[in-house]
Amino acid sequence: MPLQFSHDFKQPNIVAALQWRAERLQRIRANPETLPALKKFYADHPAQFINDWGCTMDPRNIDRGLPSVMPFLLFPKQEEWIEWCFGQWKQRRNGITDKSRDMGASWMVVAFGVTMCLFNEGFSAGYGSRKEEYVDKIGDPKSLFWKAREFINMLPIEFRAGWVRERHSPHLRIIFPDMMSVMTGEAGDNIGRGDRTSIYFVDESAHIERPELVEASLSATTNCRIDLSSVNGMNNVFAQKRFSGKTDVFTLHWRDDPRKDDAWYAVQQEKLDPVTLAQEVDIDYNASVKGVLIPSAWVQAAVDACARLGIKPTGAKAASMDVADEGGDLNALCGTHGVQIELMDQWTGKGDDIFGSVEHAFHLCDEGGYRELRYDGDGLGAGVRGDARVLNAQRKKNRVAEIDIETFQGSESVVNPNDKVEGTERTNEDYFANRKAQAWWSLRNRFKKTYRWVVEGKPCDPDEIISIAPDCPLRQKLVAELSQPTYKFNDVNKIVVNKAPQGTKSPNLADAVMIRFSGNDKKLLRISAKTMQAMRTRTPR
Repeated sequence: MPLQFSHDFKQPNIVAALQWRAERLQRIRANPETLPALKKFYADHPAQFINDWGCTMDPRNIDRGLPSVMPFLLFPKQEEWIEWCFGQWKQRRNGITDKSRDMGASWMVVAFGVTMCLFNEGFSAGYGSRKEEYVDKIGDPKSLFWKAREFINMLPIEFRAGWVRERHSPHLRIIFPDMMSVMTGEAGDNIGRGDRTSIYFVDESAHIERPELVEASLSATTNCRIDLSSVNGMNNVFAQKRFSGKTDVFTLHWRDDPRKDDAWYAVQQEKLDPVTLAQEVDIDYNASVKGVLIPSAWVQAAVDACARLGIKPTGAKAASMDVADEGGDLNALCGTHGVQIELMDQWTGKGDDIFGSVEHAFHLCDEGGYRELRYDGDGLGAGVRGDARVLNAQRKKNRVAEIDIETFQGSESVVNPNDKVEGTERTNEDYFANRKAQAWWSLRNRFKKTYRWVVEGKPCDPDEIISIAPDCPLRQKLVAELSQPTYKFNDVNKIVVNKAPQGTKSPNLADAVMIRFSGNDKKLLRISAKTMQAMRTRTPR
């Protein structure tokens, strides 16, 4: 729900927030009969309660000229996360949250648990982390329960459910006597071995030392488990569940934080080593993986690259489709205007056939104004051309513009086999195992050129970069998928691409992007060094 007053997250209007709360509290105390209805409302709207009455404490605010105690005013993505958690609990579904550092996740997770305990009788919220001091340590602001106690203590007494710090805050436990509800904490191998809970949060789940013990104990503890963590590579249970397609995922990325911008990110680049930056800020699971095809830093540079470089997207509006079957895989569509990705969509083919998926892709093309559609013609996609022919025949009969269809087949041999690969003395047929590897390498080149222009100030031909619109649907999922594929040289020293390394699912969105730009790799793969030098000296437009 929107805030009840205007608020700039970079320059917070603290006075307005506190005045609004004071006036509201005065009215409540003058009319105490309104409290039961208000509490009933908050039971189903935890985000609104946090916005109305919550506070946080952060000593780092002082050097910014702000008080250490601040009204907890959720920015839109934080509010969305609170509502998502509430929905997961109501539906009795597990979930995963991967996050950038400093997104306020610790305060959010305790504020949600406190709010649910305050207004839902008998509610029990469990919290676990790899070390006990991260859950509860008296006087330590980094512990979850220190934050929880301070959050409760800063609430008006009307909303504390009988809680008194001295009586209801034993170690690893917070009790709300009026509601017979409780928050409990555990650590290490003991996570999940306590009482049954309504919801259970596992903090920094990717860093748990013996996750198999936690998996076993938590299976019978709760109907709703939420794992939160910064990433720690791919070799852990958290990452495997994140990409399994079987667990609901919510991503808290720094670009969704209105307090942060490119200047903030530049500071992080100066402060952090590349792997830490990629993992803890960019949520790059492959930061320490050998042979990542498109590094996360390159992908991040492409977000809103057109606007950052002063380039207006021009050229064809076209789309591409990665085809899936009726199983757990998803169909994906990418829509572009020139070099800018402006639309990503995915949908299941379950309960339908390929014809239905092609029909849906045509519908998306009509909505986005895309008159061209390139599709993956290998395997399941082989039937798309026939289905498209039927649909286009119907469109022609109904005097509706047809969609031009083009096939991409990654299993084919390379294009321009005798042209030399940029930066090498080898030809395309000597360098790439197949068309798929060549197309992925072409996409890599686009991201590399974009990074060099945006970050290093080295311009190139604007038609050879790639940009991801900031409002592109599924942007964060696409960003994660683009850095998933890896590459290596096979036994005959040709490049092969593995788009789904161990523990990951096929990156359907990234595949659709690769297919969309595969038609332009003929030009990119035969650019000479002389041409590149000329491009570097060209004045950006």
